Amino acid sequence: MGTAWGCSQQYPWEHGKYVGGIETVKVNIMLRIYSNQWHVYAGLAILNPSARVQIDQYARSTLEIFKLMLNLDEEGLRERIYAARDKVFGPAQMRRPMLLTEDILDQFSLGRLSPPNNPSSPVNSAPASPIEPTSGRFNAINGKVNIKHSTRHDINSHLSLLAMVDCWAQLNIQPFDHLDLAATPLFRMWIGVAEILFRSKTRLDNAIHSAIHDQSHRSDDLEFVIAAGGWSRCVSYGSFGLYQRRFSETANFFESRFEEATKVGTAMIKTIMEMPP
Repeated sequence: MGTAWGCSQQYPWEHGKYVGGIETVKVNIMLRIYSNQWHVYAGLAILNPSARVQIDQYARSTLEIFKLMLNLDEEGLRERIYAARDKVFGPAQMRRPMLLTEDILDQFSLGRLSPPNNPSSPVNSAPASPIEPTSGRFNAINGKVNIKHSTRHDINSHLSLLAMVDCWAQLNIQPFDHLDLAATPLFRMWIGVAEILFRSKTRLDNAIHSAIHDQSHRSDDLEFVIAAGGWSRCVSYGSFGLYQRRFSETANFFESRFEEATKVGTAMIKTIMEMPP
């Protein structure tokens, strides 16, 4: 995501497109990673054979899902995403939800929410619940939380999350087993937002509908597909020099935002880690 946004030369939260709820986690994790040292992630990706397999599958999942989007194959996309949902979050894997909600995540948004770009969507009137979309919005400014009542968050394909769960399903990975063994803050956040999306039929159907019919995020999705494939090839080459160059180019673009993001991200992680596992 960071590479895609960097190539687009945009700070996404400043344009009202990646703000609030699930988007808050995407942005804050991205900034947290790029504010650290490149060699930490290079070692994890290049020196771990299992990581290479997962990165390759993630890039493949991203591309194959995007092809379904371009072909306007809504039935095929829904079949694939529902199959991934059932394998990762289905009855056999039921456990107590992590209790992450968009209201909690909204407290740590770096930007302001814009009005929804698809107000005619049939799911916009869905009732609020811990799993379903909520109508309130929050914005963290100078460490304070301002509550604002508005329409629900912008809808997009959430391609990064669709591909993540599809990747787990394709590789027969059960993330909750890993969560029980090593509940690192970043991994817990990723599972939490995936759970928010996939355990809500309303949200998941919204993402599938948007992936096929909403063109407003299509260019961003294309940049993401290219970036995912590029990182997969980079890791497959096993080149630390190439990894450093790709990482540093993106990190330099976002560097001016690291201080603010670190404060907000640290507060978000603290809140999440204080929640029941």
